[in-house]
Amino acid sequence: MAFSPNYIMLLLFRTIQGVFGKGAWMASFVLVTEIVGSSHRRVVSIVAQIFFTFGVVILPGIAYLIPSWKALQLTITLPTFILLIYFWLIPESPRWLLNRQKIKEALKIAADIAKHNGRSLPEKYREMKLLEPNPEDLSNPSFLDLFRTSQMRKQTFILMYAWFTSAVVYQGLIMRLGIVGGNLYLGFFISGIVELPAAFIILLTIDRVGRRLPFATANIVAGVACLITALIPEDINWLKTTLAVIGRLGITMAYEIVYLVNSELYPTSLRNLGVSACSSLSDVGGILAPFLLYRLASVWIELPLILYGVIALLCGGLVMLLPETNGIDLPETVQDVETLGRGHKVQVKRNKSKTRDSCI
Repeated sequence: MAFSPNYIMLLLFRTIQGVFGKGAWMASFVLVTEIVGSSHRRVVSIVAQIFFTFGVVILPGIAYLIPSWKALQLTITLPTFILLIYFWLIPESPRWLLNRQKIKEALKIAADIAKHNGRSLPEKYREMKLLEPNPEDLSNPSFLDLFRTSQMRKQTFILMYAWFTSAVVYQGLIMRLGIVGGNLYLGFFISGIVELPAAFIILLTIDRVGRRLPFATANIVAGVACLITALIPEDINWLKTTLAVIGRLGITMAYEIVYLVNSELYPTSLRNLGVSACSSLSDVGGILAPFLLYRLASVWIELPLILYGVIALLCGGLVMLLPETNGIDLPETVQDVETLGRGHKVQVKRNKSKTRDSCI
């Protein structure tokens, strides 16, 4: 992008950056959630996103020191080439390998993980070599598989809307800093700092009260904060700013929780596809966010906040229709997802999964 000779090439390279950057992030998130046991899954998934927040916090400082957008682009993208060495450093997901019936490779990686954790691979792992291949596991996943059953269909639509809402409200609140005046760098930094408590609140609550309630509450808090902020007079700026910060905190929590919930609601064969497909609605939201912000603000500067409040409140209600995933093993099959949707914990054919978690 920094060396684009014209605007058309800039758009082309930006599109390529967005497609591959998003794909790398989603694949890495699914990998870290699959490679750890259920007892550590929420910690690992939230900690992974804390580093995203660190990036948001330091970005305005880097931008302040490097005012040229081309130099800034090079500064923040060149270090990503270091990530290429991950191909040789990070193992494949044992869950995915087992799902694809690559038993030998999965056992080798699982044994290495167990060794590094000071544990031994359970003897009953050898029994998996005798398992009959599951046609569902070996077939290539299709986008239509996300809609084939009633439960899969319901959760796919709800998760898509949750991703869309998170992106529109999150990015809308960030871009709103540019039209309300004040120091853009300082405002961006403060709005980034407020994201850090979100991760710690999630870590403290998500195992105690489950996934759904914090997920819904975060959206409702964001929605209510946006609506009240829009109605507060300009001369009470401190209160307006405080509520806007609370709204940013709420939508940040919602954005971080949707990653975790999305990865926990799909079977192994469809997990990467499910997370990628649902999260693609956040890209749609990111595309629409600036148009919604500037078009609505041209009518009334607080009108975007009204929209953010309404869609966030709706999202808070919809996510309560999702099944609770706290304390369960990751579903392996579509049938597991249907069982979970009927309010039963996923315990079907779980000997294999429990064995995996015991050594990881």
